[in-house]
Amino acid sequence: MNAAQARPLENAMPYLGYGLGLRVEHYQELLEQPQGVDWLEIISENYMVPGGLPLVWLERFRQRFPLAMHGVSLSIGSTDPLDQGYLARLDALARHIEPAWVSDHLCWTGVQGVNLHDLMPLPYTEEALEHVAARVREVQDRLRRRILLENVSSYIRYADSQLEEWEFLAEVARRADCLILLDINNIYVSACNHGFDPQRYLDGVPADRVQQFHLAGHEQGERLIVDTHDAPVPSPVWSLYQAAVRRFGAVSTMIERDDRIPPLAELLDELGEARRLAAPLLRAAA
Repeated sequence: MNAAQARPLENAMPYLGYGLGLRVEHYQELLEQPQGVDWLEIISENYMVPGGLPLVWLERFRQRFPLAMHGVSLSIGSTDPLDQGYLARLDALARHIEPAWVSDHLCWTGVQGVNLHDLMPLPYTEEALEHVAARVREVQDRLRRRILLENVSSYIRYADSQLEEWEFLAEVARRADCLILLDINNIYVSACNHGFDPQRYLDGVPADRVQQFHLAGHEQGERLIVDTHDAPVPSPVWSLYQAAVRRFGAVSTMIERDDRIPPLAELLDELGEARRLAAPLLRAAA
């Protein structure tokens, strides 16, 4: 698309309230008793198909809830060329369901055509900054919308890194003019693993770029905390969430559970806790 053909990015993104990640285990119950859930986040790749039952279900949810799309395969930090076939399917899904926004991770997931099926952190260097920002701009031009990038948890540091992670994230958002999905659990996990103050992370992220929060649980390993997203939100992450609300205000928030999926009622209790903790902070800031 050349400059003459380019259309402006879609900018308006609403505040959605408190939502859940859509999982198969809860399909029927969510449709029958949607109370307590303001919106749903879908894993984009689960619905990037030409037809069939997944899209039938998705259409039902589209009629009942605002939706956001969250991907795991963009591999925005890879040195491989962007996958144009993947972008075409992503664009087709976004056109079909008209999500509030589209997000993925600030990471790389493979190289030389090999998918590692993991979210690998980047070296925080000027070279990586230029590389990632250019690719984000290309994706946004292709989708004609701003995207959100999520911070990932990490267990290693690159010797060549020149910036702190939050500085890198903020600068990518500035150079690419994209937005941020701030995963509160991932900040906590990385802070514990690398020994930094998570409040410094929050303070280093520009408030006007943060569009969404993720809340999740983790597992304490022998030496590191592992981002498993298979447990309830623990107390330290709830505390960091409160600090994030103080810093950023009313941001669309969701509970993310990817394994050991509990009954819907348990996730609704966690969602209620997010509301309860945020309410007085938002009132005080009003």
